[in-house]
Amino acid sequence: MAAITAAMVGELRAKTDAPMMECKKALTEAEGNMERAEEILRVKLGSKASKAASRVTAEGVVASFIDGGVGALVEVNCETDFVSKNDDFLAFTNELAKLVAEKNPADVAALSALPMREGTVETVRAALIGKIGENMSIRRFQRFETTAKVASYLHGTRIGVVVEFDAADHQVGKDVAMHIAAMKPVSLSTEQVPAELIEKERSVASQKAAESGKPADIVAKMVDGAVQKFLKEVTLLNQPFVKNDKQTVEQMLQSVGASVKAFTMYVVGEGIEKKQDDFAAEVAAQVAAAKQA
Repeated sequence: MAAITAAMVGELRAKTDAPMMECKKALTEAEGNMERAEEILRVKLGSKASKAASRVTAEGVVASFIDGGVGALVEVNCETDFVSKNDDFLAFTNELAKLVAEKNPADVAALSALPMREGTVETVRAALIGKIGENMSIRRFQRFETTAKVASYLHGTRIGVVVEFDAADHQVGKDVAMHIAAMKPVSLSTEQVPAELIEKERSVASQKAAESGKPADIVAKMVDGAVQKFLKEVTLLNQPFVKNDKQTVEQMLQSVGASVKAFTMYVVGEGIEKKQDDFAAEVAAQVAAAKQA
């Protein structure tokens, strides 16, 4: 069996907000498999145990650039929150968003090779690292080019959204972008939800329903109901609209003769691990204290 370390317990606790000893038990049961342990906690403690999407650890900023039917969203990471507020760092990120929109690079490597100021994006990045004294990296970007319309919304510098849409009023696109930043849908419609997410939700729902002791046909209905509820919660068109929760986003769009074609949302540092040695030590001390209690 894999050794369950304090760092593993700390990581699972950060992802789920579950009690420390419950995290240790789940990791033990899962033989050290982090994803399986998270699933076990969701079954035992309820669906609200998983908060990985909202627990961001890496630092940096998201910037956008819109010019007519062309738009871009870019994320650049750094080591500390202090540098994420640095004027030079912010100017660099904004220039990158404009470059992506104007030059349409194929990937981060192509973007890094584009001309910028007196050199290239890469030489400017390297010089900025030397000036500020902290590492930084271009993580990802998304570019839109359409005959329809493009709108963006930035929640500070940590959440950014670009939406491709059709509407007579440009404000509709801005409202939808703001909604996405607030409600964080994973896809536009149920058909676009990744199959692995649906299967994971079905697995959790099946285990929870099985513990109810109800007949198999009732359990099957409970599982299907849970999956359908999940799909409505994570798809843009099915979510209650933030500015009027009495109608869904789809109903709002239909009421004004509008439609959304696509969107991209970036949350700074989402999915990136950040070393938390002090926290790991704290967890280790708490585990040791719990054993002696």
